[in-house]
Amino acid sequence: MALLKILEYPDPRLRTRAAAVPEVDDRIRRLVADLLETMYAAPGVGLAATQVDVHLRVIVMDVSEDRSQPMALINPEIIGREDVGSGEEGCLSVPGVTETVTRARRIRVRALDPRGKPLEFDADGLLAVCIQHEMDHLEGKLFVDYLSELKRQRIRKKLVKSARRDGERAPAI
Repeated sequence: MALLKILEYPDPRLRTRAAAVPEVDDRIRRLVADLLETMYAAPGVGLAATQVDVHLRVIVMDVSEDRSQPMALINPEIIGREDVGSGEEGCLSVPGVTETVTRARRIRVRALDPRGKPLEFDADGLLAVCIQHEMDHLEGKLFVDYLSELKRQRIRKKLVKSARRDGERAPAI
């Protein structure tokens, strides 16, 4: 397993739409393991392959209190949505920022597991929000896209300034 570098907003690679995984093989299982290791180390509750510059439809998450229930979804689709609510969200690609986002509270999901077996299940609460958030990444969308242009500009400026202060190359805008 390997820790992967998480891209940070406004890096344009975060806007890349992920391609479907044609076959779940050892390469994809290794990616899942690396994503989980990276997510836990960050620490976060979810991570999409797009966030580590791998543009395949793979997401991982673990919303359990003790971080003991890792989940990986390959080629996930939301096939049903119910009830809408708002809640605070943050993102490993937008460090130090949380904002209120409106999403479905309950969803029905179809995907493949890391063995390539089909899954279909209902999710609610934090799991539903996490799946929707990570699936947005697969479409090249970030939670900041749900915010006003003014808020996005402020967040962008804050992250670019922080990167410069930390001696990193400022992300492309």
